[in-house]
Amino acid sequence: MQGKKTYQEKLFACFSLSERIPKDNFYRQLGNVLELEYLYRLTRSYYGTSGQKSVDPVVFFKLCLVGYLENIISDRKLISHCSMRMDILYFLGYDIDDELPWHSTISRTRQLFPESLFEEAFTKVLELCISKGMVSGHTQTIDSAPVKANASMDSLELKVPKEDLETHLHQLRHISRMDKPHRQAKDNKAPKTQQTLSANKQELGAIKSRNKKWSNDQDQRPGAGNKGSKYTSNKTHYSPTDPDARISVKPGKARKLNYMSQLSVDTAHHVITDIQAYHADKKDNQYLQDIVKRLDKRLWKQGLLWQNCVADTGYSSGENYAFLEGVNKQSFIPPHGTYKGGPEGFVYHKKEDHYVCPQGEVIPFKKVFNDYRTHTKKKEYRGSTKQCKGCPIALQCLGKTAKEKKFSVTYYREEYERNNARVHSKQGRFMKRKRQSTVEPVFGTLTQFMGLRKINTLGIQQANKVMHLSAMAYNLKKYLKFTQKLARSEAKSLGVVFLEITLFIKVFWSCVSPSKKQNSTLIF
Repeated sequence: MQGKKTYQEKLFACFSLSERIPKDNFYRQLGNVLELEYLYRLTRSYYGTSGQKSVDPVVFFKLCLVGYLENIISDRKLISHCSMRMDILYFLGYDIDDELPWHSTISRTRQLFPESLFEEAFTKVLELCISKGMVSGHTQTIDSAPVKANASMDSLELKVPKEDLETHLHQLRHISRMDKPHRQAKDNKAPKTQQTLSANKQELGAIKSRNKKWSNDQDQRPGAGNKGSKYTSNKTHYSPTDPDARISVKPGKARKLNYMSQLSVDTAHHVITDIQAYHADKKDNQYLQDIVKRLDKRLWKQGLLWQNCVADTGYSSGENYAFLEGVNKQSFIPPHGTYKGGPEGFVYHKKEDHYVCPQGEVIPFKKVFNDYRTHTKKKEYRGSTKQCKGCPIALQCLGKTAKEKKFSVTYYREEYERNNARVHSKQGRFMKRKRQSTVEPVFGTLTQFMGLRKINTLGIQQANKVMHLSAMAYNLKKYLKFTQKLARSEAKSLGVVFLEITLFIKVFWSCVSPSKKQNSTLIF
């Protein structure tokens, strides 16, 4: 017989979330392992003693975690989503008829709590993973990725003082029709230092040539008026909406206002051990030492010894190699393709600290200096005009104008060579594959599935909170999956042990003589 369900709302109903949520539900399991009671002690000083009660700090953190677990970056959409999910309501400690906090309360509370609180919560989750044996500590892979800031390229403004800036730019380059912003920001949140022109004469000269080329090649082409098509620089432009955001670009992509996310991942089970938001206007190698100091301290407190530091070429520099050796770390960081350790065909003699050219002439060391372009320490080697006069390969070696052989080499040549030997070894090739299979998939997961595709807040401090919450959600998800696998494997192993014991008893009992079987009693 065909059935037909007619809905009629009951006046009285008996309903319990604890009975409706399955035992194997993700959020039910998460609620059983996640302890956040310490937040009451850490946040007590940020609340007053009178007035209406604010949102529970434990509820706030759980709501934030749900947002990244569900890949929702909007607070408004998060509250709407949670109100329709019984398992999430049970995880938050709310009943189906309880009213969730207002979305603006979530935003204000996120701004109220300091960065240190989010870092502490991240460390607590990391301790859970360490207690389960998911973190080995000895090998850490480091990588970075730009994350879109909550600001548009259309709102960029030229740095002030505007009169001085316009004078410089009129003298140095063609003013493009794209120099003026498409729309003005409501409030200029940038400090005076951020609004001041920071480019020197050499940098302005480079901007001149680039903008001239852009004006000739792009101004009249279709799409020249699109957002991000103009050439801009952090030296001459700033964002009044989010002054901490910086202009950066990935190869083949349009320029955007981004933050730089620096991530370190343990190679054992791909657990995130450190994450931090940085400005996106610097190179990766300028952040490595800060990352290592912070991560080394965190692992040391957990009783873990860090030995191997694995990263890509972006973190390569002599200063970093020397720093890692100073803190007893082995670096597996490929050098830049430009590093050769000296001119081709020249032989270096370590004891005398000089080079010998293909013709047998000695090129001695002269001085140590800082390169103004790369801000790195270098050593200069220079020969004399007498050595090169009449040399058969002088034109090939010196060029058309130079009269003496002069070149510079990194100050940290020995550190480079030791690192290169490790990189090209069997272990180094293994570490390269390990890095590619460890940290890069983690970044892909965070940006595509864990709410880190865009920073929905303003300011680098708020961006740092967002990144820590996303990393917490990722680690908790890994933790629950690891716990389930461990439980299955332990159950399987116990079954195998029980089977072996049973077989042993059977074999033993079969070997007992019939007369002894009658008089013996086996107790389990």
